[in-house]
Amino acid sequence: MSWFSKISGSESKAEMSFIDHIDELRKHLFRSVIAIVIGAIVMGIYNKFIIRHILMGPIHPDFPTYTYLCKLGKSLGMGNDLCLTAIHVRMQSQAVAGQFNVFLNVVLIGGFILAFPYVFWQFWKFIKPALKTNELKGTSGVIFWVSLLFFIGVLFGYYIVAPYTINFFANFILDENIENIWTIASYFNTMVPLILGSGIAFQLPLVLYFLAKIGVVSSSFLRKYRRHAVLIIVIVTSIITPPDMLSTVICSIPLIILYEVSIFLCIRVEKKRKTEETSEWS
Repeated sequence: MSWFSKISGSESKAEMSFIDHIDELRKHLFRSVIAIVIGAIVMGIYNKFIIRHILMGPIHPDFPTYTYLCKLGKSLGMGNDLCLTAIHVRMQSQAVAGQFNVFLNVVLIGGFILAFPYVFWQFWKFIKPALKTNELKGTSGVIFWVSLLFFIGVLFGYYIVAPYTINFFANFILDENIENIWTIASYFNTMVPLILGSGIAFQLPLVLYFLAKIGVVSSSFLRKYRRHAVLIIVIVTSIITPPDMLSTVICSIPLIILYEVSIFLCIRVEKKRKTEETSEWS
């Protein structure tokens, strides 16, 4: 089926014009925007809690990540080496509408996160008719798995990547006479890519799974460059985490596991393809 075909209520398939195709896309985008706006309204209602305890959470010493890391350090006999006693930073707003702009961005980004399953569902409804029958095999539950990995990635970014990054930059001081005074906009612009980026990064197994189905990547390719991938992961995590081995390991392990899961999924695709080819020749 081409990109310009549409499945009607019956099993007949009618060709769509380019304008009809654009109109169909517009409908899906409109529904997605409505869902995001509803999520933004919910975020706006609870904005004080969200901004004070969630957005600003990683700059507080009692943030859950720091608390559990401190307990882990003590249980491993490291004393208070992993305990965070203070974050040396102050916040300010230098623009007239600075705080209001951050408020709007918080509720909109939060609305998108809340509405993500519905937004992806609309995206899937749009591209599904364009996929061939063999490409649709194994896609049952795709909305659930994509949404689950996205939310796990967002939580990983918020509780692991973001606090380590904020803690590192807050305590990185060139000279004692230099004080860290951040703008709220700069803080927000640092947090959001880390959180959403982690949500997107956790889609790696599914992305490679679909690429394997269409023959773009293979398990042998991923195995060949496994060491390179692990090295890149370790380097990136060592940069964004505090300069200790434990923090780097904690952040690296989930990403390495995702890479290994991707290899496993590619192997499954290749085995299934060989089975189908064998049955066709027999």
